Amino acid sequence: MRNNAFHSTYLNDRAGHAIISPDTPCEAGSFASLTLTYTAGYFGIDDTGSLKIVHRFASDMGKMQFADPAGWNYVTAEASNGAVLELRYDMKGNIRPWDKTLLIRVQRGFLRDGETITVRIGDTRKGSPGIRIQTFTEPTFEFKVLVDAFATYNYVELPLQPTIPVVAGPPVGFKAILPTQRKMGQSFSLGFKGEDKWGNPSHQTKGRFSLEPSLPVKGLPLHIDIDDARLATTLRDLSVEQTGELRVTVRDAAGNIVCTSNPLRIEAALELLPFWADLHGQSEETIGTNSARELIEFARDQAFLDAMSHQGNDFQITTPFWEELNRLTGEYNKDGEFIIFPGYEWSGNTGLGGDRNVMYRDEGRQIHRSHHALVEDLSDVATDANSAADLFTALKDENAVVFAHIGGRYADIKVAHDGRIERSVELHSDWGTFEWLLEDAFDQGYRVGVLANSDGHKGRHGASHPGASLFGAYGGLSCLLAKDLSRDALFEALRRRHHYASTGCRVHLDTRVRFDSPAQLYGDDPNLGGSVISTVLEARMGDILHCDDDSVTLEIDVSAGAPIERIEIRNRTSVFETWRPYTQAQLGRRIRIVWEGSEYRGRGRQSVWDGTATFEGNSIESFQPINLWNIDKPLQQSQHDQLSWSALTTGGFGGADITLKDGTSGILKFDTGLVKANINIADIGLEDTVLKTSGGIKRQARVFRLPEKNKAFTAKLSRRILRSEVFEDALYVCITLEDGHLIWSSPTYLLR
Repeated sequence: MRNNAFHSTYLNDRAGHAIISPDTPCEAGSFASLTLTYTAGYFGIDDTGSLKIVHRFASDMGKMQFADPAGWNYVTAEASNGAVLELRYDMKGNIRPWDKTLLIRVQRGFLRDGETITVRIGDTRKGSPGIRIQTFTEPTFEFKVLVDAFATYNYVELPLQPTIPVVAGPPVGFKAILPTQRKMGQSFSLGFKGEDKWGNPSHQTKGRFSLEPSLPVKGLPLHIDIDDARLATTLRDLSVEQTGELRVTVRDAAGNIVCTSNPLRIEAALELLPFWADLHGQSEETIGTNSARELIEFARDQAFLDAMSHQGNDFQITTPFWEELNRLTGEYNKDGEFIIFPGYEWSGNTGLGGDRNVMYRDEGRQIHRSHHALVEDLSDVATDANSAADLFTALKDENAVVFAHIGGRYADIKVAHDGRIERSVELHSDWGTFEWLLEDAFDQGYRVGVLANSDGHKGRHGASHPGASLFGAYGGLSCLLAKDLSRDALFEALRRRHHYASTGCRVHLDTRVRFDSPAQLYGDDPNLGGSVISTVLEARMGDILHCDDDSVTLEIDVSAGAPIERIEIRNRTSVFETWRPYTQAQLGRRIRIVWEGSEYRGRGRQSVWDGTATFEGNSIESFQPINLWNIDKPLQQSQHDQLSWSALTTGGFGGADITLKDGTSGILKFDTGLVKANINIADIGLEDTVLKTSGGIKRQARVFRLPEKNKAFTAKLSRRILRSEVFEDALYVCITLEDGHLIWSSPTYLLR
């Protein structure tokens, strides 16, 4: 069900037709040479009329150019009758979501019925490698052809459009996914897949893979044989009959380790279970790619999620598509197996409150759009909620939850917020990392939890690689702590803020606050009329309590699939302690350079960090990139003592680990457009050397030293926290892993 976004269909049976050759599968991220042939229809194309060949906003296909015949993405066009053609390319030259536009104007002459325009997309005849195909899979990548036959600039959409399949490349990495905590004897599943270099599950994964568990697992086979081009494999009905921590190591037929799973904690008893969710993503019916059904099946079968929600931009959701979404959520939702919530992204203008995500408990509810800008049917325009305040009014009697989101627009929770409905803020998505949103909530006295999701546009819900576009980050995940896998239990988790967030990794995290004297636990925020429901001596993340103790004990328990770089223990906007699993004496020759932050809150938030690091008087033994997702722009060693890169950040961080030949000699010369510095290598130690830039949000570089090998995948901490005398306390942690992932717990709120 495609949204045609108001393209005219006036007499389109007389507008001609278009074909593309070859129409065989193209590998994601490869180069191709495609020939699109447009044949004029009855009306032809008049003098100064034109064609538009458009593709979707979400696509990161190469930017077409006409000046360098030997360069990437070179495009030519010629008319069969010799008419003179003018070519232009505009990234936003058409109606959303078909933004990216090749315009071919008949500059001199005209076309009659049957005459053709031949467009070579990736013309290789003079040395170009071709057009760079988008980096993510899509069974029907569409080159939508629009015709202005009458030179009126009113474009008619052809009835049949040329498409090509985009498929995954061979696997270059593998992932084994477990849940993060279960009870002894409780069944669980193991997901396994190979991914190509752009993060697409690969149908070319083949062979025998052996499975080596760290604990005995009932039902786990010794190996998996994959020979049928499947994209992913799920092993179900597994269980462990003892407490401990399970990790599954996967080896290929030659005995090489290809991956190790995330850790799964097995406990004797559990009050709440962790369920992993991506509560925000879009499909081709709005601004994403691949259909809503394909998005759901990817989330369930290839990202191995427990829960999800489709969140299309409301102003692109037609009434028929809203009804279809509700049918799909009803079809795929199954208690104990997979939970999907009906919902949408309320996409109001920034000045009216900015982006919010709405999830309903049940199907059949009214969508309250921010506006009808791309919905032609105005019969339900009276149900719109044009501002965030209007949205909260419209939802006040609904069984719904809302969370604030930063996308193209950012949520301004200072303009509007209703704690009865808006229980959380989204700190991370494909758009970047936005801790300032939680700080806004603290400033306003709100009590919110934290989520992270993808807002993925590339059809990879729950495993959202940013590809080669300006999306600055890998998509996030939320871990909901609930009694069971059902809509009611997950809604309870969201309303109680019993959840934590990550930038895409699955980590076991438990935070507890313990009290010296009994504390009063609220069933809901007392600012909203919540009352005390019990007296307790401990609390979990998200809880709100009244406590008279002057100090409390915070306990942190974390197990990750990558070494822990640091844990920040925070109270509101203050960092109580930064804990590292190593001491100054254990540091080695490994130096970490990090660049981070954003330009500002809005759309143009990208901060460009192109630059070099020169280790003058030393040399580089090895190096490893961190969060440099665009493999077109690799971290490179340009000299024996120098690294260079092309990188941007959108709130999160990127960087590099460098192992030096000598750990103390020489000078680090850090050179970017935003900051430059010379640092004695001998002075780089455990604590960050911070290089501030002018302007931006937390925009800075940091340099510090690491052990040559860090084996700290788990940590259990207990800290005595002196409570604030000025503010109520909001205790939470932010964990940084060596591979670049971040994890945040929702705060525990302590009232005087």
